[in-house]
Amino acid sequence: MSDEAAAEEAFLAVEREVGILFRRGRARAGEMSRQVHPSLEGVAYSMLGFIWQCGRVRVTDIGLHFGVGKATISRQIKVIEELGLVVREVDPLDRRSSLVSLTPDGEARFLRARGNRLDRFRRLLGTWETSDVAQFAELLERFNALTAEV
Repeated sequence: MSDEAAAEEAFLAVEREVGILFRRGRARAGEMSRQVHPSLEGVAYSMLGFIWQCGRVRVTDIGLHFGVGKATISRQIKVIEELGLVVREVDPLDRRSSLVSLTPDGEARFLRARGNRLDRFRRLLGTWETSDVAQFAELLERFNALTAEV
């Protein structure tokens, strides 16, 4: 097989496997959100994770991070806020903006769901060498960095 044919085969394999990963990820997103709260759907788990990581974050920065408009993010934050998982406050640096942070209940629920997810990864990857898991994480990080630029 020529180098060009081998490269094309490798790119096709990546395209196929990334497609499977994304489809499965979308299917599990709602499940992860419902582990936090039965009324949550879709991207809520990821949003809570981003808020947890930031501590306090502007609503507009959440929208930028997820690539969605202010109206969409505001609606989603409102639902999460009504469930008592986040609290919204006025940004003291820009009174027109809101800051969002997890409530103690929101943080506890998020961390419990995250723990369940980590346990699943441990079960799935438990037979791999630690160096393979670390390399897999590094390659995913490199791939994610590339896709952030697109």
